Amino acid sequence: MADLPLLSILIWLPILGGIWVLIVGDKQASAVRPIALIVSLVTFLLSLPLFFGFDTTTANMQFTEQLAWIPAFGINYHLGVDGISMPLILLTTFTTILVILAGWEVIQDKPAQYMAAFLIMEGLMNGVFSALDAILFYVYWEAMLIPMFLIIGIWGGPRRVYAAIKFFLYTFFGSVLMLIALLYLYFQANSFAILDLHTQSLALESQKWIFLAFLVAFAVKVPMWPVHTWLPDAHVEAPTGGSVILAAIMLKMGGYGFLRFSLPITPDASRELDWFIIALSLIAIVYISFVALAQKDMKKLIAYSSIAHMGFATLGFFIGFMIYNNTGSIDGGVMAMEGGIVQMISHGFISGALFLCVGVLYDRLHSRQIADYGGVANTMPRFAMFAMLFAMANAGLPATSGFVGEFLVILAAFKANFWIAAAAASIMILGAAYTLWMVKRVIYGAVTNEGVAKLKDINGRETLILTVLAIVVLLFGVWPAPLLEVMDATVQNLLQHIIQSKIPLM
Repeated sequence: MADLPLLSILIWLPILGGIWVLIVGDKQASAVRPIALIVSLVTFLLSLPLFFGFDTTTANMQFTEQLAWIPAFGINYHLGVDGISMPLILLTTFTTILVILAGWEVIQDKPAQYMAAFLIMEGLMNGVFSALDAILFYVYWEAMLIPMFLIIGIWGGPRRVYAAIKFFLYTFFGSVLMLIALLYLYFQANSFAILDLHTQSLALESQKWIFLAFLVAFAVKVPMWPVHTWLPDAHVEAPTGGSVILAAIMLKMGGYGFLRFSLPITPDASRELDWFIIALSLIAIVYISFVALAQKDMKKLIAYSSIAHMGFATLGFFIGFMIYNNTGSIDGGVMAMEGGIVQMISHGFISGALFLCVGVLYDRLHSRQIADYGGVANTMPRFAMFAMLFAMANAGLPATSGFVGEFLVILAAFKANFWIAAAAASIMILGAAYTLWMVKRVIYGAVTNEGVAKLKDINGRETLILTVLAIVVLLFGVWPAPLLEVMDATVQNLLQHIIQSKIPLM
C-alpha cells in the first residue's frame, strides 16, 4: 500500500466508476446499482490506509504525489493530506456508500445517471480535500458543482430548477472572487503551490483584501449568515441523497477553505478580522436557531440547524486569537480549533442521518410537513428509536459525537470571553428546543391520521444504513481520541504559524 498513489486512486476510481455506470446505462438498472455500490465500497476500503498509515507526530503533508501538469505556469498535479484533510476524505468515502444504498429502491428514474453523479462527485470532493496546487484545487472545487447541480435539477422537488440555479449562482460567484485572490497570490509568490502561498509575506492591506475574497467563497459554502439563503431551498428540493451530501460534505468545504487558505495565507488579516467572523458565527448560532424553531418543513428545519452548527465550527476556528491575547498560550486555541473540526466531522454524520430519516418518511407518505405526521412511533418503533438517537445527538447529548465538538469550543471560549461562551452555549438549549419539538410532533403522541396509521417500519436496507450511522455517532461520542490525535500536530503547527506572523499582537 505504501507505494500506491492512494490519493489519485481515491479521486479517479469513483470518477471512472461513474463513467462505467453511465456506459452500462439506465436500461440495465439491476446492474448499475451493484456496480455503484461496489465502486463506493472499494473506494472506502482504499481510504482506510490513509488513517491507519497516518503519522500523527508530524504536521507535514503525507501520501504526497506530484506531477507536472502545466509547466509553463508552474501548475502541478500535487496531492497530499494532513490531519485536517484526511478525516474529511474518510467522511466523503463513508457517506457515499450510504447515499448509494439510500437511493437503491427510491430512484427509479434514470438510476444510472443518479448513481454516476454521486460517484463522480465523490472523486471530485476527494480532489478538493487532497489538492496542494491552488489551480488544481480550484478545478475540483468548481467541477463538483456540476453533478450536484444536476442532482438537484433532475431528481429534486417541484421547485428544483429554481433551487439548482440559486445554488449554482451563489457558489459560483464566491468561487470567482477566490480565483482572483489566487491569481494575485501567484503573481506575488510566483507559485501556485498552496504550501508556498502559506509562507508568502504580504502587507496587511493586501491580506485583508485577499481574506475578504476568500471569505465570500467559503462563507457561501459553509454557509454563514447572511449568504445562507440558498441552502434551505437546495435542501428542500434536493433528493435525499443530495441533501445528505450537501450537509455532510459540501458544507465542510467552506470550513476546510478557512483552514487551508484564509488562516495560513492571511494570518495577520485573520487576527485583525477575527471579531467579524466571531460575530457572524454567533449570529448563525443564535438567530438561525430561532429561525429553525419556526419551520414547518422537516428538511428546512434540519437545513437551518446545519447553518447554526457550522457557525459553531467557524467560531472555533477564529476564537483562538482572542484566547492567545488573554492567556499567552495557544493551548486554548488548539482546543477551540480541534473542537471546530470535530464539530464538522460529527455534523456530517448527524445531519446525514437526520436527512436520511426524513427521506424514510417522505418515501412512505410523500410529505415533509411536520403537521402531516404524529404518532409515528406507534407504527414505526424501530425507526423512532433511531430518529430519537440522532435528534439527541443533534442537540449535543453527552456520549454522542454532537457533544464533543461543542463542548471543546465552549470550554475554550470561556478563556476568550464569558459572553461569547454563553452565546455559543445557547446552541445546546436552542438545538434541543427545535430538534426535540420536531421529534415530539412527528414521532410521539397518538396517531393523527390514516396515512401515519398505514406506515410500515424500516426494512433491512434502511436499518443497516441507520445502524451504521448510530454506531459511528456513539463511537466518536465516547471515544473521540483517535480523531483528536490525528489532527493535533497539524492544528498546533497552523496556530504557531499564525501567532508567529510578522505583525505583533496588540
